[in-house]
Amino acid sequence: MPLSKDPPPLDPLTKTVVVKCPGDKAFSIFVAKMDSWWPLAKYSASAIAGGTAKAIRVQAQKGGVILEVGSGGDEHLWGSFLTFNPSTDLSMEFHIPTPGEKVMGRSLVELKFADLGDGRTRLDLSQSNWHVFGDKALGLRAGYKGSWTTILDGAFKDACGG
Repeated sequence: MPLSKDPPPLDPLTKTVVVKCPGDKAFSIFVAKMDSWWPLAKYSASAIAGGTAKAIRVQAQKGGVILEVGSGGDEHLWGSFLTFNPSTDLSMEFHIPTPGEKVMGRSLVELKFADLGDGRTRLDLSQSNWHVFGDKALGLRAGYKGSWTTILDGAFKDACGG
């Protein structure tokens, strides 16, 4: 009987978008103003449960957290900042859990903001560490791929002026 092998690790999910604002402003909009542009009606723990999210609270610093606040005041931890370098880059442990989900781990999301010098910024996103989700990893990776496209190419780009 052959020994079973662990499946090969999933490649990081990557996404790049160029927005019409300088690097420091793009960084600030992404972090400090996340509550104003993130599409909570679709991408939140509350939405997954058929409810409504009221807000996102972001503690914009290394070790700070991102919390969703539901309409009843309940809080859902999305992640925490591992690195935080204003205007240039950040990394965070990240996963929007389904209500009642026992979170065994979070993916690693790394964002790099490159000011292009002409009033535009390139944002490079990499999401990895998929193995922490076990059997759900492949499906979650596919879901996040579509979600990041909608979030970054739509809501974030619009918040930065296109």
